[in-house]
Amino acid sequence: MTRQCIEGRDWKSRLRFCLMAAAALALVPVMPVAAQEGDEPNAMVPTIQKGRAYSPYAQRNVPTMVLFGDTHVHTALSADAGGGGTRLLPRDAYRFARGEEIVSNTGQKVKLQTPLDFYMITDHSDGMGAIVDILKGAPNILADPVGRQFHEAFKKGGAAAGQAAKDMTAMFAQGKVPEAMNYQPGNPAYKSTWEDLIAAADEFNEPGRFSTFFAFEWTSLVKGNNLHRNVIFRDGAEKVSQIVPYTTTAPLGSPDPRALWAWLQMYEDKTGGQVLAIPHNGNLSNGMMFPEVDDFDGGKALDAEYAKTRQKWERLYEVTQNKGDGEAHPVLSPTDEFADYETWDQGNLDLSEKKTPDMLPHEYARSGLKLGLELQEKLGTNPFKFGMVGASDTHTALTTPDNDNFFGKFTQYEPSPDRANHLSRKAQQAGGKDLYAWQYITSGLTAVWATENTRTAIWDSMQRREVYATTGPRMRVRFFGGFDFSADDALSRNLAEVGYSKGVPMGSDLVAAPAGKPASFLVFALRDPVGANLDRIQIIKGWLDKDGKPQEKVYDVAWSGDRKAGADGKLPPVGDTVNLSIPSWTNNIGASELGTVWIDPDFDPSLRAFYYARVIEIPTPRWTAYDRVRFSLDLPKDIPLKQQERAYTSPIWYNP
Repeated sequence: MTRQCIEGRDWKSRLRFCLMAAAALALVPVMPVAAQEGDEPNAMVPTIQKGRAYSPYAQRNVPTMVLFGDTHVHTALSADAGGGGTRLLPRDAYRFARGEEIVSNTGQKVKLQTPLDFYMITDHSDGMGAIVDILKGAPNILADPVGRQFHEAFKKGGAAAGQAAKDMTAMFAQGKVPEAMNYQPGNPAYKSTWEDLIAAADEFNEPGRFSTFFAFEWTSLVKGNNLHRNVIFRDGAEKVSQIVPYTTTAPLGSPDPRALWAWLQMYEDKTGGQVLAIPHNGNLSNGMMFPEVDDFDGGKALDAEYAKTRQKWERLYEVTQNKGDGEAHPVLSPTDEFADYETWDQGNLDLSEKKTPDMLPHEYARSGLKLGLELQEKLGTNPFKFGMVGASDTHTALTTPDNDNFFGKFTQYEPSPDRANHLSRKAQQAGGKDLYAWQYITSGLTAVWATENTRTAIWDSMQRREVYATTGPRMRVRFFGGFDFSADDALSRNLAEVGYSKGVPMGSDLVAAPAGKPASFLVFALRDPVGANLDRIQIIKGWLDKDGKPQEKVYDVAWSGDRKAGADGKLPPVGDTVNLSIPSWTNNIGASELGTVWIDPDFDPSLRAFYYARVIEIPTPRWTAYDRVRFSLDLPKDIPLKQQERAYTSPIWYNP
């Protein structure tokens, strides 16, 4: 091409040809990537371009901005939040999330150490706004005997209000909310509530600084089993205002996920917009989150349509939140010493059933990913091909992911001397486990690799799964997969240039390994600037063996210090600098950053697999340790006071 620019043409023709050739080169990606299974065209994997300027930052078209936010927030508009004492409304939540100091539901001043970059208020669609009318005694509420009873109980306050809050929460969990209190589509008050939510989100949306989204929670419950999904819109008010949220109550709603997916399709067909749904962490689903049969269709085996439809709409999964961590379970991963992290083993949302071992594989992310590989072999599509996100599921309108600033999941667990060992809920039957407030955790946040801080850029990153979950710290984590990474690539200070040029980012696919080349992965993590050092980076691999059986293995790939693995292949612990009397820790162990190129030593190009990175911090004090010192508490010994927080990247899948 260079010789054609120089030879055989007059100078005008040569100049025109050279300019055209240069322009063409600048637009040709190094590695053209086809749309992934179930992807829309806008979900293409970013790639680095050839023929770029000397400056590595000029003409860059890949996401280099990591943004942190919460995808799951409830305000006083949700029945179980408002009924439990939450008085903060969406505008209060937005002010707090963007960094302002406000007064909490219990009258305490509260502020974030570091503002969030984006925020999604997801109040329950069923009964949205009804609790506000119950509290103020709206005429339609007072006309109903049950509505009047609740209003009077809340007005009395004290024990009466507390009992009313418990009764309302139980009604909500069991789907037994009286008609007058269960605001639904068609109710003018319901539409007005949604319109005000739209207005509030637009008021606080500041592209480039703080992005807000239109969203709601679809709260499917089957006898207390949690199948909730958060519905997140890409669009602006002109499209979202054409609908009202979908609910679980007949005749206009349904608790069946297939019905939700049909509604999502209806929204896109009607408005030309885009939307996705994020399932809650499944540890309270009693084995229903990652099913092998359709629980809403007589227990029939899942079919190809189910797999394709779920993959289309549910590209992310909430792997960690206030109600425990959902990455792995020690029973399912007995050789993984980090699997038992903030594990919840309550039966379901209202504690009415006992957890049984056969439920666990259908509740946790790692086992769900393995089950997805199995179903892909049977159905042709992987229904559980999801990226990892974290969220709070706060019901106080306050996202507080830092352990020294934790304001609880519900209003009654905002800071107080009595909250840590408070009996949150008594199990409803013999064999169930009681729930205590100390079991709630500060988790979590969603990290998004985006090109800019706007609704569309963030949503697009979520759609292509270029996201990761953290239990609270703001670690920067990169994860790329390919077949050509070398050890020197981990030394680059411009990982985007290397990663996108030679591979694909988290959330993507690798296909058909070149002959003789195993899968290789570039992974790098930088600690939270105001947080703890890093202990290690691990890569978790799941695959189907030659007999079609799911397997998993955890590899330590980068770690701090000069530790060496023992005969069992395990690294010694990083150490512990936590001082519980303060409480605090020091960063004189661990590393501020870790990175490496890891080549799968067990790679078989004929076997389907997934890989994701887990980044683990050194030990730090838990929120219970801060309460212990601040309130001079003598806590029972079974209450944990330390933890090792972590991040989980979205997987990269290998498909032969």
